[in-house]
Amino acid sequence: MRIKRVAAVAAVAALALGLTACGGDDGEDAGSGGKSFAAGSTMEKLNKAQKIKVGTKFDQPGFGQKGLSGKPEGFDVEVAKIIVKELGIPEDKIEWVEAPSKVREDVIVNGTVDLVAATYTINDKRKERIAFAGPYYEAGQNIMVKKDEATITGPDSFKDGTKKVCSVTGSTPAETIKQYVKDVGTQLVLFDTYDKCRDALKGGQVDAVTTDNVILLGYIAKDEASFKLAGANFTKEPYGIGVKKEDADFRSFINDTLDKAVADGSWKKAWDDTAGKFGAELGAAPTINRY
Repeated sequence: MRIKRVAAVAAVAALALGLTACGGDDGEDAGSGGKSFAAGSTMEKLNKAQKIKVGTKFDQPGFGQKGLSGKPEGFDVEVAKIIVKELGIPEDKIEWVEAPSKVREDVIVNGTVDLVAATYTINDKRKERIAFAGPYYEAGQNIMVKKDEATITGPDSFKDGTKKVCSVTGSTPAETIKQYVKDVGTQLVLFDTYDKCRDALKGGQVDAVTTDNVILLGYIAKDEASFKLAGANFTKEPYGIGVKKEDADFRSFINDTLDKAVADGSWKKAWDDTAGKFGAELGAAPTINRY
């Protein structure tokens, strides 16, 4: 009987070795969560580690804002979760890292995070340091003012030099609004978060806050008695997922995941459960830029 048991164990071991050898023929290793990725790829490394660091905002309603749980909530967060799930990593193995506008490229380049999903507008200047998957959403810059404000109706209202507008250091909106103000030094007030801009507007230190419409709509939804939008959107802001510049395979994987999310409805559900509650329109899925 002992000889038979030993023989059976040896047979099982031999079968396992054979299956492993077959699985490696195509350059992919069987990973955790039922996922297989090319050997040496970022996807394989993350899957084997069973953990990931994701940079996002902690102060933007509807996209990335810390909730009562202490974890960020919003559309960017849900899109990141879709990507992490496709990597075969459990949601509770995500380490959320705050990534304000001014440090987003830095945390990618320095390896502080594995990807950034943080209302991250795709532009050529940023592509000099990092790469983008996506876009997965297109926003537009707008202006938020106090509910009783009547003299600010759009970006041209700042050209007379009398109104102060607040935005965030290192953001696309901060750069864009400079072309509309008469004196950047006195009219443009910059903070590291939009929460501080909102507080400055409410306290009367500035006359307006400018950033993407969906972010502003999130603030308005939480305090409709105090704020409103002033005019229509005046830019187009395609949001992408930031990754290391040289990691074309990871970028391609994320692009494929975003396409899949649109097709299976998880992209729309992510929107409906977060930013969609504030009245912002999702619109059609933007075309992925596979550069």
